Amino acid sequence: MGIVDLVTEKVSQMPMPEATIKDVDLKGMGFDGINLLAKVSVSNPYSVPIPIGEITYKVKSAERLIASGSIPDPGSLKANGDTALDVAVKVAHSALVSLVRDIAGDWDVDYLLELGMIVDLPIVGHFTIPVSYKGEMKLPTFSEMMMGKSEPSEAPAPVN
Repeated sequence: MGIVDLVTEKVSQMPMPEATIKDVDLKGMGFDGINLLAKVSVSNPYSVPIPIGEITYKVKSAERLIASGSIPDPGSLKANGDTALDVAVKVAHSALVSLVRDIAGDWDVDYLLELGMIVDLPIVGHFTIPVSYKGEMKLPTFSEMMMGKSEPSEAPAPVN
């Protein structure tokens, strides 16, 4: 066994940070789209804080990409513990309009949120923590929006 194989084996046995999406809420609707807020818990098994370089996200519905983006430099993971992160995601109205057939039946949107947290681990370097979440957004009807009853409901289902 060479030195490269030994290092590769040791690195593969190292504990890695893990993430879970706890909840996704519809935070509001504006002229430019809807705003989602994903509540993410990330565990750090190391005794030092780990910087998060970037968080990338994709929102898919009806097997179509309806939103994507990134959040640069969102902070660091706490040492030896869990860090709660709020990840804001914006979905344009034009993307929702493309889903009219899915929305028209029951006025909800089934979606898949995929996040990638890029962290910088000592020795390993850049490492992406992938996490996904399936959910259903119940959109307010036009009459509910006009009458001020725009409290959307959410039927979440985490995917692991």
